Amino acid sequence: MIVHPRLRRRGALLGCAALALLAACARAPEPAVHFFPQGRPEHLRDWHLLYVEGKKLALNERVVPYDLNTPLFSDYAHKLRTVWMPQGTSARYDGSHAFDFPVGTVLTKTFYYPRAAGGAAQVMRTYDQSRDFAGEGLDLNNVRLIETRLLVRRENGWEALPYVWNAAQTEADLARTGDIVPLELVADGEANEAFSFVVPNENQCAGCHVTDVTAKRLGPLGLKARHLNRDYPYATGAENELAHLQKVGYLAGVPPLAEVPRAANWRDTRQPLDARARAYLDINCVHCHSPTGPANTTGLSFDPTVATDRHLGVCKPPVAAGRGTGDHLIDIVPGHPEDSIVPYRLSSAEPGVMMPELGRNTVHREGLALIREWIAAMPGACST
Repeated sequence: MIVHPRLRRRGALLGCAALALLAACARAPEPAVHFFPQGRPEHLRDWHLLYVEGKKLALNERVVPYDLNTPLFSDYAHKLRTVWMPQGTSARYDGSHAFDFPVGTVLTKTFYYPRAAGGAAQVMRTYDQSRDFAGEGLDLNNVRLIETRLLVRRENGWEALPYVWNAAQTEADLARTGDIVPLELVADGEANEAFSFVVPNENQCAGCHVTDVTAKRLGPLGLKARHLNRDYPYATGAENELAHLQKVGYLAGVPPLAEVPRAANWRDTRQPLDARARAYLDINCVHCHSPTGPANTTGLSFDPTVATDRHLGVCKPPVAAGRGTGDHLIDIVPGHPEDSIVPYRLSSAEPGVMMPELGRNTVHREGLALIREWIAAMPGACST
């Protein structure tokens, strides 16, 4: 059959257009933004850091995931943490404090839950993450996204931006005034527990992330050597997080890993009880209870280097806990968690009593049990 040249040319053009359309559909999202020097983008997608691809929350180019040996408790939420930095920049290693990150760094923390078999509000109370991930991203068939918090390093310091995911799980929108998400925790063999997941507003973020009340500047909490000295299952294979960050150019000055401090995994019963309890108090409490934190006037410090004495609360009466004491007289009474203020406050979800004051509306049962066990095993006694 003879085809007219004009028709042949039109067919070729249509074929090219179809190929171009297919290529556009398969094209990866735009590279992560260089930096928003100011302003607050309305949608998470504007940052080009995380994006929904089908039924997966995927990570964009040069967005590196990480996790912590012992994570902060947040109403049993699971978390996907990532870091991105502008090309050619890197953070400086510090053996004790949060790393010094360059201007342009963007940290993300996505809060999510494994889905339960009931309605959209029902989520699993579990530590099992085996069905959470699809590669380095999240499998949206199995998890429900709640919020993604950004911590952005700008010229004048860090800024916190909370984004809340919509019901369709297709986009997260800026929620500067925070939000409340009604949920119901489901666990095998136990009654369901209804609670409200609270997305903090921008000012409330400072309640935890301002760790130096003199400087009054926000900063990251988990990105410290002792929390990151662990392996992570990257797409390229399991590797120590500090070594990986150094390899991709995001971290400089890392000493030999044998010289790097390592926080215990609070759930790993093969590790010493004292190390597990101190790691738990470190990540959940030290941002306030430290010599520079908002609770420095209490004289109570949960820094992992503090000796097991009155500075840690052992045999120490409270300075100003009010009804938060529960009529107990001592922060930590060796051998007697039932007489100690610390586990009493951890056992409450009542404002004005509970500790930490922000970040949870449920009681962390397993964490509370760990602290009680630690105090019960503590030697010594308090004088009258």
